[in-house]
Amino acid sequence: MRLLYFISLLFQSISCQNRPLIRVGIAAALKTQNGSIGWGYTGGAVPLALQFHVEYTECDLSEVVKAGVSFMKTNDYDVVIGPPCAPALKMMGTLSTLYKKPVLGWGFVSESDFSDMSRFPYVTSVLPSSQTLGVVVWKLLELYSWERIALLYFKNEFNYCHSAIMDVESLLYQENMSQTVRVVVKKELDKTNPESFHNTLQLVKSRARVILWCAQTGDEKRFYMIQAALQQMNTSEYVHVMLSMRSAGFGVQSAVGKKPLTQTGLPPVWESFQVEPDGFEDLAKSTAAKMLVIDTNSEVRDKEFLEYMTKNIVNAVRAPPLSCMAPECLAANGAFMGGYARHLFDVFYMYGLAVSSLNSTDPKVYRDLSLLIPQFTTPFEGMTGEVKLNDELSRMPLYQVYALNSDYDQISLMNISLINGSAGCWRPKLCQTSVIGVAGTVEVDAQPPYRRHMVYFQRVTLAYKDEPTDVWHFWGGVRPLDTPICGFHGKSCPIPFFDQYRILIIVAVAVAGLLVLAIFTCLSSMIRNRRVEQERLNSEWQIHAIKLRLPKINNDRRKSVLSADSGEESEEDDVSRSTKNSGIRKFNENYVIQILENDLVLTTAHQIHELTNLEKSKLVKLRKLDDEFVNKFIGLSIDGSRCLAVWKMCPRGSLRDIMLKGNFSMDYFFMFCMIRDVAEGMNYLHKSFLRLHGRLRSAICLVNESWQVKLSDYGLEFLVDEEERPAKKRLLWVAPEVLRGSLTVSQMAPSADIYSFAIIASEILTKKEAWNLHKRKEGYEEIIYTVKKGGADVLRPDLHTEPDVNQTLIALVKDCWSENPDDRPSAETICNIIHEMTPKTKDNLMDHVFAMLEEYTTSLEVDIQERTKELSVEKKKSDILLGRMLPKQVAERLKAGQAVEPESFDTVTVFFSDLVKFTDLASKCSPFQVVNLLNEVFSNFDAIIEKHDVYKVESIGDGYLCVSGLPIRNGVDHIR
Repeated sequence: MRLLYFISLLFQSISCQNRPLIRVGIAAALKTQNGSIGWGYTGGAVPLALQFHVEYTECDLSEVVKAGVSFMKTNDYDVVIGPPCAPALKMMGTLSTLYKKPVLGWGFVSESDFSDMSRFPYVTSVLPSSQTLGVVVWKLLELYSWERIALLYFKNEFNYCHSAIMDVESLLYQENMSQTVRVVVKKELDKTNPESFHNTLQLVKSRARVILWCAQTGDEKRFYMIQAALQQMNTSEYVHVMLSMRSAGFGVQSAVGKKPLTQTGLPPVWESFQVEPDGFEDLAKSTAAKMLVIDTNSEVRDKEFLEYMTKNIVNAVRAPPLSCMAPECLAANGAFMGGYARHLFDVFYMYGLAVSSLNSTDPKVYRDLSLLIPQFTTPFEGMTGEVKLNDELSRMPLYQVYALNSDYDQISLMNISLINGSAGCWRPKLCQTSVIGVAGTVEVDAQPPYRRHMVYFQRVTLAYKDEPTDVWHFWGGVRPLDTPICGFHGKSCPIPFFDQYRILIIVAVAVAGLLVLAIFTCLSSMIRNRRVEQERLNSEWQIHAIKLRLPKINNDRRKSVLSADSGEESEEDDVSRSTKNSGIRKFNENYVIQILENDLVLTTAHQIHELTNLEKSKLVKLRKLDDEFVNKFIGLSIDGSRCLAVWKMCPRGSLRDIMLKGNFSMDYFFMFCMIRDVAEGMNYLHKSFLRLHGRLRSAICLVNESWQVKLSDYGLEFLVDEEERPAKKRLLWVAPEVLRGSLTVSQMAPSADIYSFAIIASEILTKKEAWNLHKRKEGYEEIIYTVKKGGADVLRPDLHTEPDVNQTLIALVKDCWSENPDDRPSAETICNIIHEMTPKTKDNLMDHVFAMLEEYTTSLEVDIQERTKELSVEKKKSDILLGRMLPKQVAERLKAGQAVEPESFDTVTVFFSDLVKFTDLASKCSPFQVVNLLNEVFSNFDAIIEKHDVYKVESIGDGYLCVSGLPIRNGVDHIR
């Protein structure tokens, strides 16, 4: 060890410079407990560290006093290594208070009295106080919920186990402990009195199953284990917790070479201490299997030096400067090292570090206890592990709880490290101490008028994962109870539950059966009611296919319908041509008119598929949607050859129909109202559970008889259209981000509807179909591609409107088809803006229509009156002309719509004349002169025949033909 080498050099330099040496007095034990504290097996640790003087006091108080006076007064030694037993160390500690000399303790000196700085201010030990053992015991009992225990300890001359048990018991009885522990048996074990030993175990057997016991030597430990097995205390009911602070665990110091434990390198305690087995190994081993061991951890990091120390410790005690030639020293064979040899080494090593840390060779410095003793609290790595002293010069150890695995090798179950808070609170009931993450235990020394509070905090680290298999495998995987189920005498076994509560059980089972039956009935009723309610809700939207029928329309009526089917054909028109020819009324490109319970309805066809419960629930919600701007969803027919969605009838067709027809006169207010209706319907859907429409276009904006626009075809995106490939023209209304991402309705944002609304508004404002395709040079596919592509100069419909259109409305439409969806206003914002633009004097579209009709009626009446007068004049002219062309009687009959029957006349006179030499005369005259001549001659003829009841038949050229006696018979007057 490098640090040890440095200390040795320090003391050598002091000697070579003829300066006062640091002289050490050692009160040792030569014959007492030879295997633990005997000088022959431990003293060799000293010359490996310092130079010193040894007195064999054998823990005798008189010898201790004698040696102490010699060390401290007569020889004035710098430091005294105290005797390795508690009573003697107390005496030496008392002398140290008188002579103010540091005393270093080792061996069996774990009593809590040495932590009292008021009594032993100069006593320092590298062994932990047995108070800390009590803290660990309490933690173990709390962890495993044990409240009833027995305390056993072996009697010996040093009262080592007695003092340890007393400290443990005093801590368990503190009032502030979180768990109450009852010590039902507390007995001293005497190995030399077998009868007393037997009686003690029988007493324990009748009162406890958790036994805490302490033994000082390996022989005592093995004797207890054998006797416990003989008393059948090695069953799964018992757990024996051995208390120790010697870092041996299940091992024992033995000169006999038995197979050691892997963890400690020591022979197991159940093996005999002789070369040959004694036959009790199995008994001791069976008790060891039911044992837990609480012991300090003294893991040494410098394994190489520990091995060197083990091999050389016996030789070092015989060699100078110790030169121990006593029989006990000569008898040490070097097979093992004394149990407290490493503690003795650490005592010297600690003192050397303290002196070295003062960094001075002046005796006034390293003899000044106010400077020296605080150096003892500096932690260091020694031969007993990490040595760390608290402010009261007591070691704060690391405890471990050990058990045996299935191979009977020692394993660690948990580590419990202690942290001493402080012991400086001298006012009662005013001290509060806490450490986050660790538990605290307070030890109170009740000495009025004040109390001394010492707070220990423990940090527990479990080394196992599964308690039943890792800890209690020798107990059948079950943690032992502190009280047997059947009592300590086996006569208190609980009566079987059924026998004890037979009647109650029968009654309870009957009641429980009735309760279960009632619950089952209630649940069944609830399930049935829920199923019936679900069926009722489904029946609201389910429409049987047999209830729907297609109306037959003759060819004449088909020509005069409200919808705009007569417009230019689209690619959808080919789909419906065969339907029209078969007599089925095609409403427009989307809907077919059918009859449901004598009412006309609109239907859309979809592919049949099995509806999920979620889709059925959605249909129930769709059925409940009701708004004046949304077309009512009536239901769905799924039991026919096709899946049909049924909507309320809107007889005036769709906005697309009206735009394509183009023969309806709409003023600005009419267009404004239609745009407002579309916006209101869209806003309603956006606020509903649907969140958006998703397929908004002018073809599904239907117009009812009151010219109100209603949105249709919403919420059924989960139904696939019957057509395998929907018309690409429908993409003209789709937002660019949807085109790019090929988004479904569930993936769209409401802003996609805003874009579609803008395209519909442009149709209304321009009174043309979307994008005015018939007058654009681009086809619809090119338009769709350009919109999808986007870019800096995006393509949008032209807005060439009438002058009276509000420019704010045009600006709103342009905002709605912005390329960036975030720049588009919401549906609610659109409705608010449109509401602000509504004319104050006009609000209702029907009132506006009626006003238009009234004005049109007035102008129409004026036109009719004027046309009627003109008609009367023309009628008179036509009557005169007709009278000249036909006989009056014939003309009247024809005007009355009567048939003119042929008649036979007996006598009539026919007169025919022409102008003589008319041809010569006509050649000499102009055409006008000829006409005037004939007109004047024949007019005179007409005047003459009117006087004589003659009927003019005709005049051709210069010929004149007339007749008398028909059509009115006049007897023979026609001859005159």
